[in-house]
Amino acid sequence: MSAAPNGITSSARTPPVAGLVIGGDYRGLGAVRSLGRHGVPVDVLYDGDHPLAAASRFARRRLAWPAGDDARLALLIRLAEREGHFGSVLIPSSDEVVAFIGRNHAQLATRYRLTTPRWDRLQWAHDKRRLHDLADGAGVARPWTAYPAEGEDITRLARDFPMVIKPVSHEAMNPLAHDKAWRVDDRRTLAARYAEARAFLPAEQVMLQELIPGGGESQYSYGAIVDEGRPLAEVVVRRLRQYPMDFGRLSTFVETVDEPAVAEDSRRLLAAARYTGLIEIEFKRDPRDGRLKVLDANPRIWGWHTLTQRTGPDFVHLLYRLLTDAPVASEPAPPGLRWARLDADLAASARDLLAGRMPLGAYAASLAGRVESAIFAADDPLPGVVALGQLELMAITGVRGRLAAALRRAAPSAQTLPNHAADLLAPQGTVRPAGEQPVRAGQ
Repeated sequence: MSAAPNGITSSARTPPVAGLVIGGDYRGLGAVRSLGRHGVPVDVLYDGDHPLAAASRFARRRLAWPAGDDARLALLIRLAEREGHFGSVLIPSSDEVVAFIGRNHAQLATRYRLTTPRWDRLQWAHDKRRLHDLADGAGVARPWTAYPAEGEDITRLARDFPMVIKPVSHEAMNPLAHDKAWRVDDRRTLAARYAEARAFLPAEQVMLQELIPGGGESQYSYGAIVDEGRPLAEVVVRRLRQYPMDFGRLSTFVETVDEPAVAEDSRRLLAAARYTGLIEIEFKRDPRDGRLKVLDANPRIWGWHTLTQRTGPDFVHLLYRLLTDAPVASEPAPPGLRWARLDADLAASARDLLAGRMPLGAYAASLAGRVESAIFAADDPLPGVVALGQLELMAITGVRGRLAAALRRAAPSAQTLPNHAADLLAPQGTVRPAGEQPVRAGQ
């Protein structure tokens, strides 16, 4: 990342460069808080299903993120050219948006400071086939994987069971991407589940992979801010708990650890890719041979990036500084820092707690003392209130659904109803601060 990225420069005599966070979930919330606590003006683009970042007191403006690439590109161009966001730091929080920015890099790079590379420099972290090719060239171990061709008999490819069926990328949302992976324990189940996956994915988007034994004690993640393959700040964590437990879509409890081998393998991958930006790389240690094997790479802010905001690297703010020509330096994170997303952690642990596989005392001890929360913060309490409200809404979804259906029968659309009724029809969990409505594309 150059000193003056995208040809846009800044000066200490001008107002602070703004941030524009795309995504209102807990990852986006962490980015908004990181910038806001450092005095950076930051706006949020969010959809109604993920309102946490929009509820933050650090969010200056809350804007609706539309559906469809054309509408999204038009909105970002309008914000840059007519609404004061020319030169802002653009921070995506999901794979889908990272891919969208990568594909529209040329148009956006002349208007924003981009935190993700162009598409051809990004695909290794988006497509597991390219990640595996990079790992092979860099001398980093990975699980055995097969990519069945159209019409190929997948049962002939199967090796030892259990195995997993996985999507090659997670950009498009579908049942397999939602679950992250499907476990199969025999050839008959393999054939049935593969056929199920092919109902909504082409052959080139489905892969088979060996299932590495072990749980959270053998799962690691490496997070870093990187400039042309050179880490400027980094941290390694053990992913002790995740949700769901088997194939976690998200980490729910992590702890910083001293594992030099994880950092060394990650550095080899990043140097080979000459990557620039934020990155999380996931590994699992295979108990059968003791080797670390790379599983995934996320070229964006990751779930637990707030773990080290108070002690250690504040990755989002460091990235902002890098893109605004400011010095980038931070203290390393010590081992033993802990982070939890408590709502999902309770759900992830409930089955083991009820079955007696996890002692209640051990679970309580893991949360004792200082644990960085993904959502709750004393200096920014409203997102925590929203999160609790979402849990309550989940419990009364049936009642809410019936009420919404009755309102729809009474009026053709939410737009014709009074504001309080329109809010009932908004996506579940939508929060609109008093006196404020989301700014929609075209307004």
